[in-house]
Order: sequence, then C-alpha cells, then structure tokens
Amino acid sequence: MPDPFLENKDRQDIHTVSLLVANKPGVLLRIALVFSRRGFNVESLVVSSTLDGRFSRMTITAQGDPTMLEQIVKQVGKLVDVIHACEHQDSHAVEVELALIKIAVDQERRNDLLTVVRHFKAQTVDITHDSVIVQVTGGTEKLDAMVEMLSEFEILEIVRTGKIVMARGRETT
Repeated sequence: MPDPFLENKDRQDIHTVSLLVANKPGVLLRIALVFSRRGFNVESLVVSSTLDGRFSRMTITAQGDPTMLEQIVKQVGKLVDVIHACEHQDSHAVEVELALIKIAVDQERRNDLLTVVRHFKAQTVDITHDSVIVQVTGGTEKLDAMVEMLSEFEILEIVRTGKIVMARGRETT
C-alpha cells in the first residue's frame, strides 16, 4: 500500500517553520488562515507546550514557493500571539519524525519483518497473532525508506507525526 504522504512530492519544495506562540484559543486558526490565503498546503502540523505553559511550539511543514514562504513567515511573525517565527534549514536544526506502522504478518514471515525493524532501529510496540505495530523515529527520508521496505508486507495503517524541529547548539528554536 503506497504512502499518500509520499505521492507527488518534491522534497525540495518542503519547508519547516517553527513558531513560538501564546498558548491561547484561536492562535492555531489565525496561523492556518495565513498559510491558506497564500495558497500553501500544510503537510503536517505539530503543536506542543513549552517548558513555560504560557507558550506553545508549533512546527509546520508546508510545500510551496520559498519566496512566498518568506512572506508568510513575516506575516505570521506580526500576529499578536506569535512571539517568534522562522524557517529552519536542515543543516542548522535537528528534525525528527515519528511513525506508527501496523503490518499484517503471519508467523512464517514474522522473522523477515523483524529483520527490517532491526535494520531501521525501530521498535515493536504491539504484537498479535496476525499483526505487528512498529514505531520508528528519524528523518523523513528514513521513514520513507522503511515504508518502502515494508511494502513487501501488507501495511494496514500508517500514522505519522510530521516533523518536530529544534535548532542546534544554543540557537533559539
């Protein structure tokens, strides 16, 4: 089963934006509207609280023109509840994604499946008589490669978090 997340995507056009925002109702909607009005498709969105509960960190992965994205980041940065907004480049940040993959597998093929799981340093998080749920973390390319390798099995379901990002060193995310 092909992963719809991978279809028709040129990874060169994928951008990762990090926002530090006030942890208030309606902030997410206002930010999503800025992307929508400019014709950007949000590929993934991860929101979590920071150490200081008054703020949340948003990581948005979007596809589109880099010049337009620069305008979007500036416009989002001007919103009242946005404290900081920036696009992250791969070389200056650590980007990680998590996926849960449910695979139908019988006893005869289970060892073959577990070999793939070990190769990608993934973990089994659930095993039944006829299925396995695997958890894998890493860069998008690693997850894409694992899904490709698992395509020889019957993939029942995939859930991906989207990227989370943190600036390297002492630089602020």
